[in-house]
Amino acid sequence: MAIVRWRPFEDRMSVQDEMSRFFDTFLTKRLPIKHIVDSPTAWLPRVDIAENEDGILVKADIPGMTKDNIQITLSENVLSVSGEKKIERNEENENYHRTERVFGSFERSFYIPNNVDATKISAKYTDGVLTVSLPKKEEAKPKEIPVDVE
Repeated sequence: MAIVRWRPFEDRMSVQDEMSRFFDTFLTKRLPIKHIVDSPTAWLPRVDIAENEDGILVKADIPGMTKDNIQITLSENVLSVSGEKKIERNEENENYHRTERVFGSFERSFYIPNNVDATKISAKYTDGVLTVSLPKKEEAKPKEIPVDVE
């Protein structure tokens, strides 16, 4: 039997994320396409969040943007990633048969544990993927204690 770290709020957060995803999907399937594309919050980028001994890594898929259009803030243990993807089309010269790419503003927010060192947070944007590194404070990292055998 493996020993697993108990995280009492992890299940609650995953249920909240799943409910948010459900309602986002439910609402966007029911609204006409024209309304979705023109809305100020037309899309939510997909995000992966992973944790290891050294810190937390957040990766968000936000293709077609420049780093100037992306804002990242950390306030009261809430990491917020927001931005705006500009429309790239000239409707005067083109006759669209199908429009599936989304444009507009977005914002995603996530609770971050207290053990993150806010002074060492870094972010990079490469090939449409935003990666935010949130290193843990030194005192929060697990320490190995040697055992002497007599």
